[in-house]
Amino acid sequence: MSHPEPEINRPDVLAEVTAAFERYERALVGNDIEVLDELFWDSPHTLRYGAGENLYGIAAIRAFRSARPPVGLARDVLRTQITTYGDACATTHIEFRRTGSERIGRQTQTWVRLPEGWRVVSAHVSLMA
Repeated sequence: MSHPEPEINRPDVLAEVTAAFERYERALVGNDIEVLDELFWDSPHTLRYGAGENLYGIAAIRAFRSARPPVGLARDVLRTQITTYGDACATTHIEFRRTGSERIGRQTQTWVRLPEGWRVVSAHVSLMA
């Protein structure tokens, strides 16, 4: 049984995900924990692999964000790629450089449209040597 190909980057869905992602990015560099918590799925199934931590479930993610010092969060986004799949799933990928660092960072997020809106269900951040 074959399944139809999902619509890739439908303009209205891409605009929604882009707006949610840009809101996330502003909240991240501004350490707006309330918005960051809102944009991650409120679930024990949510996962975030950070540059130095593995966080399983929204409780662990919230605890990490609350304990993190609000310094050194500024970064320049070097490249962004957002892809939507149908009207309920998307991935976002960026390459970034933290202010004052030469290392390149990478961030990948999986977003899902839930009843409460677009939410990150999985995220991974890593730094290249």
